[in-house]
Amino acid sequence: MSLPDTMRAVEISKAGGPEVLTPVERPVPEPGHGDILIKLAYAGVNRPDALQRAGAYAPPPTASDLPGLEGAGEVVAVGPGVTGVSVGDQVCALLPGGGYAEYVVTPAAHALPVPKGMGLKEAACLPETYFTVWSNVFMRGGLTAGERFLVHGGSSGIGTTAIQLANTLGARVFTTAGSDEKCAVCRELGAEVAINYREQDFVEVMGEAGGANLILDMVGGEYIPRNIKALADEGRMVHIAFLTGPKAEVNFAQIMARRLTVTGSTLRPQSDAAKARIAEELREHVWPLLEAGRVKPIMDSTYPLDEAAKAHAHMESSTHIGKIVLEV
Repeated sequence: MSLPDTMRAVEISKAGGPEVLTPVERPVPEPGHGDILIKLAYAGVNRPDALQRAGAYAPPPTASDLPGLEGAGEVVAVGPGVTGVSVGDQVCALLPGGGYAEYVVTPAAHALPVPKGMGLKEAACLPETYFTVWSNVFMRGGLTAGERFLVHGGSSGIGTTAIQLANTLGARVFTTAGSDEKCAVCRELGAEVAINYREQDFVEVMGEAGGANLILDMVGGEYIPRNIKALADEGRMVHIAFLTGPKAEVNFAQIMARRLTVTGSTLRPQSDAAKARIAEELREHVWPLLEAGRVKPIMDSTYPLDEAAKAHAHMESSTHIGKIVLEV
C-alpha cells in the first residue's frame, strides 16, 4: 500500500482552552519494532486529552505530542517483530498519543480486533474506557459477583462502561449522576440505584444499603473523605482521576479501624507490557460480552477531526451522556 508523506492532524498550539486545538499537516509516522501503523477512521475524545491540552498531563517522552489515546481503523503497515496483526486488519487500539490524526503508531500488543457486528465508530470508543475500567475495577479493585459497587459519574464514558460490566458480571451497581435524565440512563444500563448528587447524599444512600464494597472515583477533592464514609468495612476505593483536585483531609484512623484499602492508577504512564496484559484480559473476558451484545459503548456525539475544539467544549460542559468521537 502506498502511503502519503503527510497527514491531517490536530495539535495543541499552546496550553489553554479548547480553542488552542489547531488543524495542521504532519508527517505520517513510521512503525518501529513491535508497532503497527493504523489509518484511523474515528478517534475517541477523553478527559485526559483535555488535561493534556490544558498543560496538566504531559505525554511520555517517547509518545507523540498530539492528543488522542484511542481510535479504530485499518492496519496499513507493521513494524519488525509484529505477529498476530496483519496489514488490512480492522482494529481498535489504545494509543500512547497521536490519535487526533489520520495515521497513528501504537504497539501491536495494545490493539484488539473490532468486535464482530460492531462498526469502527463504536469500536473507537472502547480502548481507553475498557482498559481503564477493567484494570481498575476488576484487576486492581477485585470486584466480585454480589458485591455493592459505587461508580461516580455514571453517565460518562467510564461510568456507562463500569455500570454495564459490573452489572453483567453479577455485582450490585450504585452510581451518581447530575440530573434525573442521566440517572434514568444509568438505571437502564443496569444500575440498581442511581443517585442524583444535586438532590441526595450518596453517603447516606450507601450507608442504608450496607456500604460500598468497592468505589470507583474520578472526582476527588471533597469526595475523598465522603467516599471513605460510604465504604463498608474492608471496602476498597480506587481513584482514576481528580476532577475537583487530588487533595483532601482524611482521617486515617477510619482506614485502619475498618480495614479499608485506598488505591488508584493512571493508564498512560504504565509500561507497554502492563498494557499488553490488560489487552489480553479484555480479549478473554470482555470481547465475548461485546460480541454477544451484553455490553456496548454508549454514544453521545460525533465531530469532524477539524472540529476537535468543539468536541472538547462539549465534553467539558458535562452535558454529554456516553462517548464523544472524532470522525477522521
